[in-house]
Amino acid sequence: MPELPDVEVFRRYVNATALHQQIEDVDVRAPEMLKGVSPLRLRSRMLGHSLETTNRYGKYLFARLSGNGWLALHFGMTGFMAYFKDWLTISAHPRLVLSFSNGHHLAYDCQRKLGMVGLIEDPAAFVRRKGLGPDALEADLSVEDVRRLFAGRRARVKAALMNQGLIAGIGNLYADEILFQARIHPLARVGSLDQTQLRALLQSMKSVLGTAIRCQADAGRMPRSWLLLHRDPSGSCPRCRKRVRRMKLVGRTCYFCGACQAGRGT
Repeated sequence: MPELPDVEVFRRYVNATALHQQIEDVDVRAPEMLKGVSPLRLRSRMLGHSLETTNRYGKYLFARLSGNGWLALHFGMTGFMAYFKDWLTISAHPRLVLSFSNGHHLAYDCQRKLGMVGLIEDPAAFVRRKGLGPDALEADLSVEDVRRLFAGRRARVKAALMNQGLIAGIGNLYADEILFQARIHPLARVGSLDQTQLRALLQSMKSVLGTAIRCQADAGRMPRSWLLLHRDPSGSCPRCRKRVRRMKLVGRTCYFCGACQAGRGT
């Protein structure tokens, strides 16, 4: 599932390929994925305009239109962006295709249709309306902020990391990596984490997400010391070489090292 690093890579991809090009056609191929806007209104608002800049918050990508408003995208489980010229090279499941005056096209591809396409007036208002917590890479997010977010909660720390209303942008894959790097058991209660553990969690969150972005969210480029590369029932911990463990938590498969991430909390 695309998480914060993936969406940041998509944002940079759009910046490098599709900005400042006049939109000559808007092809909505999955109108059921539009939220709060009809295909006709989306077309009328976008035709003749261009994508001028982009922003990201959590797992959402926003692209500002030269006329007014922002295109908002969420990628669900399988979404991504693809810029192309030859229609023979179009991605397999395009749900929205923008055609530009330079003869190129930008496709929003989402095989399982679990994403979202919208047209909004203001990303900040959209974030508030969605009830999203601070972006996981917010520059001034502090240990004290994390402590306040977790205060009074008995949630398991992995569930808390994946709760978009607490911290926006983290999903199953990177939650496992963050906890592995911080040496915190996924079942630990957030209320049981001390100041040292909260600091380790915050540092790990910023380090893991930042490194993943630098690696283009490509597992093949990520450090061999990461748990991510060993997420397999027969995998071994890259630190202690003991068998990686797995379990179900909040409906997702969780991978961790029982030795390196000892201590579940209460």
